[in-house]
Parts: sequence; C-alpha cells; structure tokens
Amino acid sequence: MEQLKQRILQEGSVVNDQVLKVDALLNHQVDPQLIMEMGREFARRFREERITKVLTVESSGISIAFAAAFELGVPLVFARRRKSVTTDNDAYCERVPSFTKGIVTDIMVSKRFLSSEDRVLFIDDIIANGDAARGLIRIVETAGAELAGMGVVLEKTFQAGGRTIREQGIRVETLVKISSLAGNRIVFEE
Repeated sequence: MEQLKQRILQEGSVVNDQVLKVDALLNHQVDPQLIMEMGREFARRFREERITKVLTVESSGISIAFAAAFELGVPLVFARRRKSVTTDNDAYCERVPSFTKGIVTDIMVSKRFLSSEDRVLFIDDIIANGDAARGLIRIVETAGAELAGMGVVLEKTFQAGGRTIREQGIRVETLVKISSLAGNRIVFEE
C-alpha cells in the first residue's frame, strides 16, 4: 500500500533502531479513510477464506480489525488486556509480554465469542517480536477455532515476530514491511 508508506514517512517518527512511532496513524489518532482502505485490502486478501470472526488485541488493532470485519460482514472480537467488573470470568487467557509497553499482561477472550465453529482472521497493527500474536494464536487453538490467517499493517522484518508466525505454517499478509530503522531512517522492504 503505497499510500500507507507515504503516510508513515510523513507522520511516523523513529524513536530508536527498534521502535517506530505511528501514533498519528494507528495508535493515538486514526484517519478513518485510511483505516477503511486497510480494512478493504485485508478483506480482499482473505475474502475466499470463509471467515466467521475477525480477532485482534486491544487497543491499537481495533480500528483496522473493525474495518476488515465490516468489509467481510462478520463480527469483530478483541482480546482484552485488563479485567474489569464486567469481564466474563469464563474466558480464554494467555500471559504475554509487550515489546512496546515493556510489561507482561494477560490477554483474555470470552468463551462466549470464540468457539470451535469459528474460522478466524487475526488482525494486528504492528508485529515486532510476535509475543502477543503467539498468545492470541494459542487462544484460537485452545478454543478449537481455525485460524485462516493473520493480517498485519506494519511488520518490522528485522525482528523475528512475522518470521516465527510464518514458521508455524500460518499465512501472514502484511501491508507494509520495514527492514530497518537504523540511523533514524525508515527503510521499506519491497
């Protein structure tokens, strides 16, 4: 997606050689037209997969996952990172580290919203080390659901996340791949 690459160059900022800040696009503010375009692209790539649910982890992936679910005409389910008084106690749960937050959290999906009858498309905003992705994949497997694939907005290919997910035999479709952030410079992989 050339438009997404241009927006990353214009509005993204390199924090260090491991971290790209895209809060003007994905994490703090979103452009609804760009989000819907990304959702259409993921829907186009996975339309033939008989998806019954789109799944993501709160919170930055929700807008893109919503757009994909809307285009596919299926429900969106998102894994929560925090328990609240309304959290369903009967939930699938996995403990995962967060690369960008530097903490370990639990991600939870209510058993009411994910079952062995589901064929799931997992959407994520950014994949770095892939810890949250692997945790959500374990939840899908525990539920007995079938993972049709994973759509990622931005993959940092200099980190192992995307590669390790693919090595599990999972189809990963990425909109933009970044091969380096060294020297405060964003280098896209073709």
